[in-house]
Amino acid sequence: MDESATNNNDTVISIKDLKKSFDTNIVLNGIDIDILKGENLAVLGRSGSGKSVLIKIISGLLKPDSGTVKVLGQEVDKLRGKALQALRLKIGFSFQSSALYDSMTVRENLAFPLVRNKRNLKTKEVNEAIESVLNDVDLLQTINQMPAELSGGQRKRIGIARTLIMKPEIMLYDEPTSGLDPLTCIDINTLIVKVQQQYNASSIIITHDLTCAKATADKVTMIVDGRFLTPGSFNEIFNEKNTNAKSFYDYNFINDK
Repeated sequence: MDESATNNNDTVISIKDLKKSFDTNIVLNGIDIDILKGENLAVLGRSGSGKSVLIKIISGLLKPDSGTVKVLGQEVDKLRGKALQALRLKIGFSFQSSALYDSMTVRENLAFPLVRNKRNLKTKEVNEAIESVLNDVDLLQTINQMPAELSGGQRKRIGIARTLIMKPEIMLYDEPTSGLDPLTCIDINTLIVKVQQQYNASSIIITHDLTCAKATADKVTMIVDGRFLTPGSFNEIFNEKNTNAKSFYDYNFINDK
């Protein structure tokens, strides 16, 4: 993680008293957080605790019941049409499944968002952008391969590359190391930090993987009963005084042995 990130006081995401329910199920019950430019935040929590709901609200895919969510100074649920689309182009979303088009080569997968959103680009500019971002994820050699020919870790990195090609200011990672072997997890963690440093991107990393949280995040928090624990460093969150955090830690590192 980038130790200089917290020296920048520009707030890129500001969430105040965010609440969201589905029928009688209260999922988020007063979420508060500020994320600074170039800062990585890891969000932990049990399945169903509202982690994915949170990033869907941030990206405008879901509307909050109450509270405010400002992204790059704009209140997301107040945006419509082109204004919402323009904001979404500044937000990169790394899906748990990588969400590549199986019928397209790696080159075509990366060209798709670029050509769709920047129609004035020449073919040479598109190809240069594709090669540049593939270099960033160390997978230039896969440019003409099909997704089915890639390993799980490679698919994950190509999915991140497809997001990076739009040069987002914010990255949202949904379980980036899920289903990967330990060595590939290290590669993904290293890439997340590289993205932070090279693109000066702010990131929210939704994860069950405590090794991922420790390796990539400047701040860590956990959703408990619809609220965030006070964000802090990995060691500050996982101390003996916090029973919720300690039980989550023990489950990952002790009970699972």
